[in-house]
Amino acid sequence: MKKTTQNRRTFLKKAASLGGAVVASSVLPFHILSAKPRLKETIIGHGEFRYKVEMQWSNLDAKKHPVKNCHEMVMDQKGRLLMLTDHPQNNLLIYDKSGRLLDSWTLKFPGAHGLTIHDEGGEEYLYITDPGQGKVVKCTLDGRIIMEVDHPSKVGAYNETARYSPTETAIGPNGDIYIADGYGSQFILQYDAKGTFIRKFGGDSFLQENKFKQAHGVALDTRDPSNPTLLCSARIKNSFKRFTLDGQYIETYYMPGAYISRPVIDGENVYSGVCFGMAKDNYQVLQNKGFVTILDKDNRVVSNPGGTKPKYKNGKMKLVLQDEPIFKHCHDVCVDNDKNLYVCQWNAGGVYPYKLHRV
Repeated sequence: MKKTTQNRRTFLKKAASLGGAVVASSVLPFHILSAKPRLKETIIGHGEFRYKVEMQWSNLDAKKHPVKNCHEMVMDQKGRLLMLTDHPQNNLLIYDKSGRLLDSWTLKFPGAHGLTIHDEGGEEYLYITDPGQGKVVKCTLDGRIIMEVDHPSKVGAYNETARYSPTETAIGPNGDIYIADGYGSQFILQYDAKGTFIRKFGGDSFLQENKFKQAHGVALDTRDPSNPTLLCSARIKNSFKRFTLDGQYIETYYMPGAYISRPVIDGENVYSGVCFGMAKDNYQVLQNKGFVTILDKDNRVVSNPGGTKPKYKNGKMKLVLQDEPIFKHCHDVCVDNDKNLYVCQWNAGGVYPYKLHRV
């Protein structure tokens, strides 16, 4: 597989040097050939992670399938792309990789935000959060709810006045459910597979390393198979934070200027949408300045598609900023089996996901 991928990239580079006049059906997937994607000529990204952007990948009728915010996307075992939106008319839009709509359904959630897919003995399930309603549900791929996780105040984790606005979930190796209360009290809450509360960790603090400001995302990191851990977002701290599965703090990866969304693990890399940018002169948070960031196996940033080239000095990362005005607020990144990216955006005028074709 690695050799095939390398051959494909070599061909694409040669084709590009000839002005794109050569196309080989044995190299490019059929859905790309038949769809004739409208790609921007500008290549974004750095090093081995460079892309051409297809803004019109999903060319749907907004009256039939409206979106407010395209929050998150996952790929199932069939290669279908499931995208979550907070428009109650169609919370889930299901695509193939060419951008063709296959299906849609809704839970009528007005704030559908977090989407996690998990294989349980050969059958896949979705975990969906709605921060506004304070809900976390488990459902089938066709939208049948089979479990709702109890509110923390009902299990003794929070008092009745504590704010609870869950933004994301991750599923542990034994089926434990980890909930990031990213817009609420800033804890990661751990339940077992049946929904019994186990513990909470984290909490709200700017200064303490083991606490969060906007614990927006949580993911199971299995890049070290012998030692799976949790990788969590601390968006306002421009950081990912690593914890053990029982909530013990391990370390922080600081990325100044990157107001990151959830971590997405694929192979040896971590991908994340950067929702907001930063002003270089006064370090103020800026809207409409998003981009994508990619970390390597050593948790160093190696590419920022749409952003400035990552640079390190004395082991510390320097400030990163938006470089190309392609994105407004990147909320999530999905990686397909060809290593192309699909970028979901919040507060971007109701646009559908963009596809980034790896070159």
